[in-house]
Amino acid sequence: MEAGRPSRTALRAAHSRARHQNDPRRILTDPLASKILHLDSGGLPPLPDDPADLYSTRFLAVRSRFAEDALAAATADGTRQVVILGAGLDTFAYRNPHTGLKVFEADHPATQAWKRQQLAAAGIGIPSSVTFAPVDFERDTLAGALASAGLDRSRPAFFFWLGVTPYLTRDAVLSTLRFVAGHSGPVQVVFDYYGEAPPTLSPELRAKREAAAKMVAELGEPWLTCFAREDIADELRAMKLDPVEDIAGRELVARYIDEPVPDADPIGGRVIRAVGRGEPVPLCRTSPV
Repeated sequence: MEAGRPSRTALRAAHSRARHQNDPRRILTDPLASKILHLDSGGLPPLPDDPADLYSTRFLAVRSRFAEDALAAATADGTRQVVILGAGLDTFAYRNPHTGLKVFEADHPATQAWKRQQLAAAGIGIPSSVTFAPVDFERDTLAGALASAGLDRSRPAFFFWLGVTPYLTRDAVLSTLRFVAGHSGPVQVVFDYYGEAPPTLSPELRAKREAAAKMVAELGEPWLTCFAREDIADELRAMKLDPVEDIAGRELVARYIDEPVPDADPIGGRVIRAVGRGEPVPLCRTSPV
């Protein structure tokens, strides 16, 4: 992202979540999605007709839904700290249903300042359970930022990290995951990543992938890192994090809408849930929409 400016891809993701609220097969219910953007439902563009574009909108919703369901299971087992890495305009902290859960939002200082302005202008109050931890993932020490914010590394914690890894260098991605793995209390992390383009990708979807890459590059936030599934699994295990679930976006969308999803994923997005080795793995209880 450009120095001194909020993330443009975070803004695009926020618009996508808001637009998804009009989806008849809604996966994520987020009453604040439009409010934080100062929009009403009539001010949002319609859902896309193109299957690949509709899938992309649903993928952005389902990765959040999956993470929130996994967090609900963790809180039922006693976790009282959640860290949202690269929070953007995510609204979970302001509709958090879990009593006693402390939420740490870690993000780039410019994006975080912009979010706080959006919250204030929308009249969305900041609960006492929320703590902001400004951090530049490429330059600052995440450990220092979260220590200053009050994260207790000896107690159970859950980390969200959605919509960020493609825009960081491989070293920055792995460094952040090592920080998560170094948590001395029980720990879980849910994050997404983009897969490498398979040779079987159709020319049409390959063209869409290239167009998407060009668009974010023109926004000043190019894709820098993709992972092969086996590669990221090996990296996590070397850190003593077990990837207990690594799910293709298409499979995850189909899980929640209970219908086949067309092969319309040009990006190869996947979502991982990993846990600290040796810690109990709670089942992911699916919460109601």
